[in-house]
Amino acid sequence: MRTNDEIITLMEELRKEKGFSISELARRTGMAKSAVSRYFNRTREFPLNRVDEFSKALGVSSEYILGIDFPKPSNMVQTEKLIKIPIIGTIAAGTPITAEQNIEEYIAIPSTMVPGGELISLNINGDSMTPGIPNNSFVVVRLQSDVEDGEIAAVLLNGDTEATLKRIKRQNGIMLLVSDNQKYQPIVVTKDYPAKIIGKAVKVIYDL
Repeated sequence: MRTNDEIITLMEELRKEKGFSISELARRTGMAKSAVSRYFNRTREFPLNRVDEFSKALGVSSEYILGIDFPKPSNMVQTEKLIKIPIIGTIAAGTPITAEQNIEEYIAIPSTMVPGGELISLNINGDSMTPGIPNNSFVVVRLQSDVEDGEIAAVLLNGDTEATLKRIKRQNGIMLLVSDNQKYQPIVVTKDYPAKIIGKAVKVIYDL
């Protein structure tokens, strides 16, 4: 099987042979141009669960892109159902959290790994929730308007345009957004600095 670099090098050659721009390839795969660009400039690992979309767009088989020289058995049965969870990027002000313009790409994971309900995923940048939630991990969030005291929630800040992940603490009627990394001070929610809970963190995904 090809390495990530070999897969990207091959797809770059196929893209140029087809005369496709990054924008055109993004359109044909149904992905955001920014996400596709990161794969091709190698700042993000190519997601193998999206190989079917890219192979179809580039006119080759998935096995060819992956470097697998044998066909899939015709009687192979997928034992677990995969669900696609949108990764929320920059949030467009005033739009629903799962609006198309907020979605950067999707991740696919087995349905047995997450609870039911409407799910999104956030790509974590920073160490405020370490060690449990490391930098550059993905956190699956079940959309809900409140969480229990002490649970980790996805919260909208800065005019509902920035999503952050914090542990919710309540003291004397005041809500605090607390980082697990003790070098960060709690954020006090006030009328002048409002916050809106959008969901509960239910799963962390990261590479070792």
